[in-house]
Formats: sequence, C-alpha cells, structure tokens
Amino acid sequence: MTNKSKKLGKPDKPKKSSKPQKELEILISCKKAFNKCYVPFLDDETYCQIFFGGSSSGKSYFLAQRTVLDILQSDHNYLVIRNVAKTIRNSCFNEISKAINFFKVGQYFSINKSDMVITCLLNDNQILFGGLDDPEKLKSITPKKGVITDVWIEEATETEYAAIKQLEKRLRGQAESKKRLILSFNPILQDHWIYNEFFGQWDETQTLYKSEDGQLLIFKTTYKDNRFLTDEDIYRLENEKDEYYRNVYTLGNWGILGDVIFKNWRIEDLSNLKIMVDKFYNGLDFGWSPDPAAGVRVYYDKPRKTLYVLDELYEWGLTNDKLAEKIKNMIGQNESIVCDSAEPKSIAELNAHGVKAIAAIKGKDSIQHGIQWLQQQEIVIDRHCQYTINEFRTYHRKKDKQGNTLPEPEHKNSHVIDAFRYTMECESLQQFTGSFKDYESFNKSSFMKPLFLQDYD
Repeated sequence: MTNKSKKLGKPDKPKKSSKPQKELEILISCKKAFNKCYVPFLDDETYCQIFFGGSSSGKSYFLAQRTVLDILQSDHNYLVIRNVAKTIRNSCFNEISKAINFFKVGQYFSINKSDMVITCLLNDNQILFGGLDDPEKLKSITPKKGVITDVWIEEATETEYAAIKQLEKRLRGQAESKKRLILSFNPILQDHWIYNEFFGQWDETQTLYKSEDGQLLIFKTTYKDNRFLTDEDIYRLENEKDEYYRNVYTLGNWGILGDVIFKNWRIEDLSNLKIMVDKFYNGLDFGWSPDPAAGVRVYYDKPRKTLYVLDELYEWGLTNDKLAEKIKNMIGQNESIVCDSAEPKSIAELNAHGVKAIAAIKGKDSIQHGIQWLQQQEIVIDRHCQYTINEFRTYHRKKDKQGNTLPEPEHKNSHVIDAFRYTMECESLQQFTGSFKDYESFNKSSFMKPLFLQDYD
C-alpha cells in the first residue's frame, strides 16, 4: 500500500488471519441477532427458496443478514435483483448495508454506492445488484472471483416468468457452494405466475413446505414473526380495514381481487416514444412517510384516446427542496406540474425552488370523474415505471361490512394514480363540466395567491 493510496482513503485489505470467525459464530448463535423463525434457514441449501407473507415480517432483512454472513464465511457471490434497477437502492442495497453495520463488520467490506457493488475485502466475494429492465447489463455482470452462486429476486411478484427463467441461466459454473434461486415478496393475486408455478402443493394451513425432491422450499411469515416491530407498526397492521390489504399485507395470504378499477392498461417499452414526442403532462401527489411523494409524466395521443406513462417519481422522506430537484430531473425546464391543492405551502416552496408547480382544481366528484375519464382511455405504462404498474394492478373499490362493493376506491396505495388524475384534470374537466377551467386563473385566485412566492409570467 503506497502513501498516496492511503491519502486517498483506500482501506488496507485485512489479512486473512483477521477473519472474524469467532465473532461471527457468537453473533450467529446469539438469538438477539435474528427473528427466531428464520434461524433454521441460515445454512439451508435448497435450490429454490421462497420467502413470502405479510408486510413487516422481517423476511427481506433476514435475507440481507444471511447474504452478509454467506459472503464473509463461504464461497458465495450474490446477484440481487429487482424488476426495475432504480428501485433497488432504497430496498435491498440499503438493507444489506444496514446488516453490515448491525454485525459491526464494516471494516471487512468495500461498498461502492455509485455502482452498487459490495466486495468482501477478506476473500473478494461480492454482492452485485441489477434490474431486469436492463438485460444487457445483467448479461455482463460477473463477480471479481468465481461465479454467481445465489440469485435473490426481491419483490418477485413484479417480475415476469420469462425473466426469471433467464436469470436461472446465471447460476452456472463450478463453485464450492450450492447454487440457490431465492424469491421474496408480499403475495398479490392468485392468478400470478408465481402462484401457478410453485404453489400447487401449498397447504394454506401450514407455514412451511419442502418438496419431496428437495428442490423447493416455501416459508410464510407475518408481522407476528417479527419481534422488532414497534407497537405503532403492529397497531396499524392489526387495524387494517380494507379486506384485500388485510388479507395480503397483514395476514400474508394470496389475494383475490374482483373489483379492480382499471383493466384498460398494458405494459410496453416506451424508450423510443420518449424521444419522439414533445408535449407532456406532469402530475404530483405530495407525501413524506409512510406515504411517498409520487409524480408521473404522461404523453396523451388524443385522437387515439391513448395515454402513455413515460416516467415516474416515487420517493419517501423528501423535503421540498430535494423534491424540487427530483422533479427537475423528470420534467422539462419550461414545463409545469399539477400538484395536490391540499398543500399550497408545498406548492409555493416548489415554485421558490424553480419548479412551475400549479394546484389541481379537484372539487366535487373529481375523484370519480377522473377515474371514469381514465377508464375511457387506453393506458400504456413504460416497463420501467414499476410503482405505477404495482398501483394499477391492485387499485380497487371499497367494500362495506357485508362485502358489497362501494362506488369509491380504496386509497391506501393510489399515490401515482392520484398524481395521474391531477395530470389529466384539464382533459377530464372538459368532459364532465362542459368547459375548460383555467389553471392559471385558479392559481392566481384569492385561495392561492397569498401563499405564492412568485407570480407566473
């Protein structure tokens, strides 16, 4: 190691004799490190492993913990995947980084945040990250030493069957460790390909299934298996009123959803269209936590009544200055974005940070009118807009205590869809009110003007 490299902050590679084997053995044997239900799977070598169930069950964090331990101790190289690459940084990458800190082994790892590559300095084993939306990059991903031994697909219900079959081809080549394909997810609908492919012998009264040939393991958990939850987390899950969300996210069961609102949509690769069109509609639904700020960018082919969702924004915990930067990266310099008028102060702050943010008009029956108008269009969603796809798959109507369908939608996960309604309000208002309402006039009205820091040109 030269003096120059030390000045640049390059860590000395720990000697192999410094491998923290005893410390790791103590951690692994310590029950406080793990949720008890997952401990039997720390060394499980079943080829296909499925960890599914309710929200906040600890399954993803356990897999992150196991990944770190595998990389430290064994001949493992992990490829961690989500359907869309940009969603992985705030999920698996952060979970694995937290697990490294939890085990206090940060000195044994090099974490490249820009390329999202984590390397163990003791043995050159690596954790690589990627998205199924960039197949060419996935083909070129290769570990520094050896071959990929484990493919972990987080939120596997976002993926298509053909993509997973292609991923399995990455599990080839000789290695000391047995190869594993790992899927983790909250179940959505029983018509999903994962349910049809793997759950033929699944018994809903059990929590663990192992196939006779030893090639498939399925393990179901819920919030009750996670002893690290707060009382507030538990209360929120146990008091879920919507039947579908309670069944899926609280109880961890496969959902049955008969009242999906949107059936007029499909997924396509819109990469070429993005550079061909020059008129866009932009919308924003404000959020912080647990609800995200959600934005959408749309092109409307009015003669063909076809909406194209070209880009999305979906972030938690953004202050308005940070949100403004994200919006600027999504929309053009001279474009405006229609925002939820319930937050005029946030709209004013976005304007102060250089975003032409204007308030949605909303008004009586605006939700129903917006939904009805969207239902009358053909909607094409770019395959990179994963959060938009997720919402369209599960957006449904409420039910009363007797199970009767109500006209209003369940708004628990409708952040992008709300932004979508604001985006196209100028079109839907014409249809349902018979006139076009001027956004500029509304935003300069007595309701908004005192809160704005600058007027529009």
